[in-house]
Amino acid sequence: MLALISEILAITAPVFAMLCLGMLLRHLRQIDAAFIGTASALVFNVSMPVMLFLAILHADLRTSLQPALLGYFVLATLAGFLLAWGWAILRVPRADRGVYVQGAFRGNNGIIGLALAASLYGDYGLSLGGVLGGVMIVTYNSLAVLILEYYNPAGRVGLWSLLGGILRNPLILGVLAAFPFAYWQICLPAWLTTSGEYLAQLTLPLALICIGGSLSLASLRASSGLTLSASLMKLVWLPLLGTLGAFACGFRGTELGILFLYFASPTAAASFVMARAAGANAELAAAIIVLTTLGAALTTNLGLFVLQWGGWI
Repeated sequence: MLALISEILAITAPVFAMLCLGMLLRHLRQIDAAFIGTASALVFNVSMPVMLFLAILHADLRTSLQPALLGYFVLATLAGFLLAWGWAILRVPRADRGVYVQGAFRGNNGIIGLALAASLYGDYGLSLGGVLGGVMIVTYNSLAVLILEYYNPAGRVGLWSLLGGILRNPLILGVLAAFPFAYWQICLPAWLTTSGEYLAQLTLPLALICIGGSLSLASLRASSGLTLSASLMKLVWLPLLGTLGAFACGFRGTELGILFLYFASPTAAASFVMARAAGANAELAAAIIVLTTLGAALTTNLGLFVLQWGGWI
């Protein structure tokens, strides 16, 4: 148990370090709002799509493709999305609903979930988690575009505009472009892959610095109620319901453990980048990321302890 806590802290501590660095750089006026806007656009349009492309490219689709598990994850994610949306309609101001829903259902599986899956289950966890991550990326980004465009501050858009927004989303395009290469094991030139990895390595630190630079005590106080509500939805209610559903469907062992880790991951840094690109409340998105990343160290350990105690994973 202590080893697992140390593993989670080893993953989340660098995340907090980069968030704090962003806050410090903004306080010292080394970065400003213009830099945050430009850097966020660079992450959204260039470095993150490349990172996702390479993640899918390196996944072993032929050995880790499990239709039942992938199908359940998609259905559970859709159910969680609709539950969060329904709650937001009842409790959240309209202007913040898109950011709230995205923060409540979208997990940081590409970094934290996958790292924990690999730590607990080795190469099998890395391979299965990587394939599941590819499906997750398409699902998360499609739903995120849908909810952010629906509550776009510029006005409600039509069905074709929503579909166009999904199909033009750089993150989705990066994933879809990678699947043929991964499935048919098409090798790219080494120099091109290395250049892509250089670019991909910009993604997480730059996104986290922008998130930290966007935070302020005033904005945290103003959005504290919504931040706490979305964080509880992300860390407690949706993982609980998703894992119970997986148990009822017969998943056990490694598969149940990986599903839980993916459901219980804190909110993804990409939610801030997408909220900012959509002109939504990026400060609320940043606050949800910070609180869920902090809370996941407790809720993930507690959930794994219960599952191991019951002999289910």
